[in-house]
Amino acid sequence: MHDVTGWLMDSDPALRWQVLRDLEDAPSEHVAAERAKVAETGWGKRLLDLQVDGQWAGGACFPATDWQPPEHLSRFPDGQPWTATLPTLRLLREFGVDPDVPAVRAAIAGVRDNSRWEYDGAPFFDGEVEPCINGGAVALGAYFGEKVDRIVGRLLGDQLADGGWNCDSVNLENGSTRSSFHSTICVLDGLLAYERAGGDVAVGDARRAGEEYLLSRKLLRRASTGEVVDPDWLLFSFPTQWHYDVLYGLDYFRTVGGAPDPRLAEAIELVRDKRQPDGRWLLENTHPGIVHFEMEDGDGRPSRWNTLRALRVLRWHDRDQP
Repeated sequence: MHDVTGWLMDSDPALRWQVLRDLEDAPSEHVAAERAKVAETGWGKRLLDLQVDGQWAGGACFPATDWQPPEHLSRFPDGQPWTATLPTLRLLREFGVDPDVPAVRAAIAGVRDNSRWEYDGAPFFDGEVEPCINGGAVALGAYFGEKVDRIVGRLLGDQLADGGWNCDSVNLENGSTRSSFHSTICVLDGLLAYERAGGDVAVGDARRAGEEYLLSRKLLRRASTGEVVDPDWLLFSFPTQWHYDVLYGLDYFRTVGGAPDPRLAEAIELVRDKRQPDGRWLLENTHPGIVHFEMEDGDGRPSRWNTLRALRVLRWHDRDQP
């Protein structure tokens, strides 16, 4: 059996501090000391240093039309670019960068003062129209201490009758009345972060209705036929970006906490089954598109991020099991 913990710790501070917190139950001062390094070195500092004029790649959701990526970023030219402000801030949040350190506060002030959505030119923390984008903006605002009540109000109005959200419900003239797993998980992520940050708008009922949408489908099946909605959701990616997959859904419910719902059982067994003989999990479904830099060795290779996330999901699920 591979020394999985040692392998996870032989990495970047963005991973190490979460291993200490979520898998090792390390003393809080040790966790805090490691987390403080995220903004000072490694991946976190690299991302912070790439901000120019308050944005990344010159845009909010997409790079500016005149932005020229460095040559080394052109590995996946046909996919959606993941270098603009929204996906970059999402990654910094995944890294757990301390939102109160001066370099991060300066970066967020730059976004607040300069970044505008491509759709209508609204300020970044006022949101856009698509629920998946607005869910991400709410999560970021809650994490970095920005007011996002206006976006939250819009999301509550965009919730569909089945409990979830769908970007197509606002994009099309005759919008969809059925929710999307992709949009719903992005919104839930934002609402949970907002609620825990002490947001002024009550979101608990809406959040629980969205969770029920996923749970009633066991995180992966159609309500109508019971079939798996999309085989790609059984493949684990990182970063997930706006894409849903089963591990993303499970890690969300781990963050919610409490006793695991029995309807998570099938998804949990999928995670168990994907554990390799050496105790690690693979990167399986990288979403195409240029990125600032690579963090893993590619699909089909052991993934530190997926291994960390899978282990902490199983630890949460199994802690009270007989």
